Amino acid sequence: MPARLDATRRCAAAAIALVSAFAAAGCGLGPGDRLEQVELTVTRDYGAGELLSREIGDVAESDTVMRVLERDAEIATRYGGGFVQSIDGLEADRREGRYWDWLYYVNGVEASVGAAGYELDGGEAIWWDYRDWTDTQRVPAVVGSWPHPFVDGYEGAGRPPVAVECMAGGSACDEDRARLEQAGAAVASGEPEGAIRVLVGPWERVRLDPAAALIEDGMQASGVFAQLDRDGEGFELRGLDQEGEEARRFGPDTGLVAATRRYAAPPVWVVTGTSAAGVRAASRLLDKGGLSDHYAVAVEGGEETPLPVR
Repeated sequence: MPARLDATRRCAAAAIALVSAFAAAGCGLGPGDRLEQVELTVTRDYGAGELLSREIGDVAESDTVMRVLERDAEIATRYGGGFVQSIDGLEADRREGRYWDWLYYVNGVEASVGAAGYELDGGEAIWWDYRDWTDTQRVPAVVGSWPHPFVDGYEGAGRPPVAVECMAGGSACDEDRARLEQAGAAVASGEPEGAIRVLVGPWERVRLDPAAALIEDGMQASGVFAQLDRDGEGFELRGLDQEGEEARRFGPDTGLVAATRRYAAPPVWVVTGTSAAGVRAASRLLDKGGLSDHYAVAVEGGEETPLPVR
């Protein structure tokens, strides 16, 4: 065999091997590396009705929230394909001066970009909800994707530290640390920069935190459909409906688990109550069964009430 032909064949074989290696690595010649599966949940009316719940395993580096959704549901888009107009025939609408639309959360945090522009890292919990947003345009954080955002972070930032701030919460503080660690959260000592804070204690103390205090400013400020008002020497919890009207008045030992966010700071969770017994009851909700698909949850006498009240 002539030396020149042999060299040519060796170069061709090397080139094929190199292309194959790049393709396997996802270096621009294919859809990208496979990512950890994501959870996709589709509900309506603040989580009251589940329309779809699925684990999606075939996720690539190039995938976005929109691509994952359109792979498993019939959708229509608007604004150049960046936003969802309908899912399985349920359309954004305006009726009698009220507005219904599709909004989504990734790891329990409200998305700040259109679904077509939200790239995935793998492991996310994606939650689409069709709701009336007339009275509350923003709900910045929710609890219904537990154990997210504690285990995988939010907005692509990776797993963050978690700071449990004990505000006269007693034994509930240790119990909540244990539940978070068991779920896979990186519970830190102190208050490291960028930590997701979990405030544990009676509302009398928790309300002194600026982020938690948003709840007293109303649902438009916090996204939490609850009001805690003075009742003698203590506080009373009132559950609100989606229009912000009082729908239920709870008793003296009520607990509340809710999440909110102040500006661009990390989300803040509150595990609180109108009494020490209420705080302990709220702490027992920190698992998937107690929080799944809920924006926030009140608990009284062992009975859980999703918020807003339906």
